[in-house]
Amino acid sequence: MIRLLSSALLVRVVAGCALAAGLVGSASAADVIRHSLGAGNTFPIARAVEVPAGKTIIFHSGITPAPADPKATTGTPEYWGDTKTQALSAFGRIKDSLDSLGVGFKDVVAMTVYLVGDPAKGGRMDFEGFMAAYTQFFGTKEQPNLPARSTVQVAGLVQPGMLVEIEVQLVK
Repeated sequence: MIRLLSSALLVRVVAGCALAAGLVGSASAADVIRHSLGAGNTFPIARAVEVPAGKTIIFHSGITPAPADPKATTGTPEYWGDTKTQALSAFGRIKDSLDSLGVGFKDVVAMTVYLVGDPAKGGRMDFEGFMAAYTQFFGTKEQPNLPARSTVQVAGLVQPGMLVEIEVQLVK
């Protein structure tokens, strides 16, 4: 008599076999290949990042900042802060989330940054303000790993006055 395996049991059997065969596992930051921009360029991003086969990739949702001054009028620059302040807040919130997932900034392989034009800068994104925050977390002596990264200016984010949203992808 032939018995059919339930789909849940079949998934567990296949996953267990793959694990035992070494087809899946966790990557250390050393397993990931990060290609520099080249030609002596010191800008703190990677040109490309290679992830070895069989590693776990984590797609993390975008994170926005917490209010800089919750007592200020909602939506004002005083409430949210400038681009640097918002980026520092977003990176802090990302760190908390990554810690809870058992990963860290060293595991980030790609990043997309959405910046709203700052009215105080004539409607242009404050790239310098963002970079002042970013370089506290990436390309440091303590955390030298650089992600591939895109930074774009967008018309707006989920709440008026928000200037920063950061989305990351990680490998473990």
